[in-house]
Amino acid sequence: MTNEGRPTILFLCVHNAGRSQMAAAFARELGDGRVVIFSAGSDPSEELNVAVVEAMKEVGLDISNESPKKLTEEMGRRADVIVTMGCGDACPVYLGKRYLDWELEDPAGKSVDTVRLIREEIRQRVDDLIRELRV
Repeated sequence: MTNEGRPTILFLCVHNAGRSQMAAAFARELGDGRVVIFSAGSDPSEELNVAVVEAMKEVGLDISNESPKKLTEEMGRRADVIVTMGCGDACPVYLGKRYLDWELEDPAGKSVDTVRLIREEIRQRVDDLIRELRV
């Protein structure tokens, strides 16, 4: 582990406009400074999914100031755990890293009701991961 003994988690998807942004926000909240969080995309969108921003506000997490970010080599090298979400072959592989592939519905073009269901699944998975990392 790097970063003063804190594990580093990289949440990675193609557009970095929905799933990985929600996961990063939950990890920041649940990790309470005990984890380092990166969120990125292999082909980032111009802006966040509006329904995702709205659904996160409903649970007290404002991600409206976030923006989709391009995956960098440094993010991949620094991560202890890389969580992919629908990347397929679009996400690179970094040797020696722990990978988790979360099969999650893409919130793009979905209603806020559907995004809420995706949000809750992500919240539970992030909570499980944070507990597993014992931070």
